Amino acid sequence: KRWLSLGPLSFQPSEFAKVAVILLLSWVITRGKEEDRGILHMAGKMAVLLPIVGLVGTNNLSTAIIILGIGVILIFVSNPRYLPFVGIGAAGILFIGIFLGMASYRLERLAIWRNPEAYEKGFQTIQGLYAIGSGGIFGKGLGSSLQKLGFVPEAQNDMIFSIICEETGLAGGCLVILIFALLIWRLMVTATHAKDLCGSLIAAGIMGHMAIQVILNIAVVTNSIPNTGITLPFISYGGTSVLFLLGEMGIALAVSRQSKR
Repeated sequence: KRWLSLGPLSFQPSEFAKVAVILLLSWVITRGKEEDRGILHMAGKMAVLLPIVGLVGTNNLSTAIIILGIGVILIFVSNPRYLPFVGIGAAGILFIGIFLGMASYRLERLAIWRNPEAYEKGFQTIQGLYAIGSGGIFGKGLGSSLQKLGFVPEAQNDMIFSIICEETGLAGGCLVILIFALLIWRLMVTATHAKDLCGSLIAAGIMGHMAIQVILNIAVVTNSIPNTGITLPFISYGGTSVLFLLGEMGIALAVSRQSKR
């Protein structure tokens, strides 16, 4: 299930899964001997993720893609060899292609992405693009968005970036991207200067999670990729997402505090 009810509260377990995968895979990699960190052994450790990715992907493909991306980043950080990852990337693309073809609604999303005007379900994408275009360079002003008044579905969640662009314009959208880029860069610095490999992997995993989610959300809003239903970190409405993102930031700060001087 995407949501679990805990009395009056609802909880999204997929957000916990992202943090759990970062910590689990970091521990699995670091507990092995250094000579066991070749690409074949890393591929074996990657197999730890496959049941999780498959289970999550049946109902939530976007979260499965994020978890898979986090795993690939952690393996690359522990064993930075470029050539083998070309093969892994090709295999991953093939896997995603097969997985997309297993369900008709995923193929429908691809068709909507290619020509949103021809489908009723492309309404969200079109209205989001209208919001971005109507904002111009400097936007209509904070709180002056018209598209959020029922025209853009999920304007407070997946499509929040389009409303930011409408109210603050291209300048505001670029500023948001710059802030995320600075945060991702700082996490990269934390991973580079961590005291040990485990700290590096944890910081790199958090960085990967943040980068993947930001890129996918903005790509969906601008119709660069098919709609996947991914929120924009720290900005989209959602208590579970913000709670675990803040937890990840706390872990990253702990790694940074123990970093090499």
